[in-house]
Amino acid sequence: MKALIVGLGSMGKRRIRLLKGIDPSAQIIGVDTNPERRRQVEETGYNVYDSITRAAAEKPDVAFVCTAPLSHYAIIKELLENKINTFTELNLVKDGYEELMSMSKESGTVLFLSSTMLYRGEINFIMDSVKKFDGPVSYIYHIGQYLPDWHPWESYKNFFVGNKRTNGCREIFGIELPWLIETFGRIKDVHAVSAKLTNLEIDFPDRYFITLTHEDGTRGVLAVDIVCPKAVRNLEVFGEGLHLFWEGNPKALYAFNNETKEKEFINTYETFEHDSRYSDNIVENAYVDEMQNFLGVVAGTQQPKYSFEKDLYTISVMDKIEGIE
Repeated sequence: MKALIVGLGSMGKRRIRLLKGIDPSAQIIGVDTNPERRRQVEETGYNVYDSITRAAAEKPDVAFVCTAPLSHYAIIKELLENKINTFTELNLVKDGYEELMSMSKESGTVLFLSSTMLYRGEINFIMDSVKKFDGPVSYIYHIGQYLPDWHPWESYKNFFVGNKRTNGCREIFGIELPWLIETFGRIKDVHAVSAKLTNLEIDFPDRYFITLTHEDGTRGVLAVDIVCPKAVRNLEVFGEGLHLFWEGNPKALYAFNNETKEKEFINTYETFEHDSRYSDNIVENAYVDEMQNFLGVVAGTQQPKYSFEKDLYTISVMDKIEGIE
């Protein structure tokens, strides 16, 4: 397998490392317009280029788009024009979606969209528990992390989460809403309030408080912020006879036992990997699993867990939360 990595920043380097773990024989090609990033990857022994046009001459089988979201449309379009099966990180905006889906279908080229939380062991346990539960449920979910800490090696003003269209809160929505919708169903009503109360140099809200009403009557309260000094994910799901607790990492998933009246730890991983540069909410296993799902889709042996079609709906909910017409 020959794989093209477009964008050699932190996520591109992660995808290279994980792909070599999946298939040590994989040939890696890199593309980045930044000469320093190209140099770093070239020093590890891989061929690197400053354009997709030049890299495409090597006839890669698959590509991973690891650049900032607003660049994705043009990059994905060029990859599909070259009939390269394409995996892309979160887009956060729907630029060119209809065109890209049509190109993928007409050429028979795989167009695969990342949604890493759908591959988390804890999320799958929560999802299964809710779907098996015979009764209505509600949830309260808080996700927050201080924006300058997301990439401490660079200024948030130079990172896509500092851009109003792809801002930090919107990225959290893009990460969390797909699994919330998959678990609790489509959303019929959104009520959101927001504010900017920090001194961050941004032109968008730094916190949201949202009530979501799902089509089956499930109600959720979602608090999202880029303020919390300590990265946090705190979830409670509750119904008459069901109570789940999750603090965002594999060591912090609990279910309440109605007989013993105690919280019981739920272990969803035999082992898990974590990159120490990121908060303990970031588990490497899920990134590996979605890459394997992509490769399975390319091989014709698997179906994708997420899609551009589903993401169009997710983005419509994100737009409602942000008040975008």
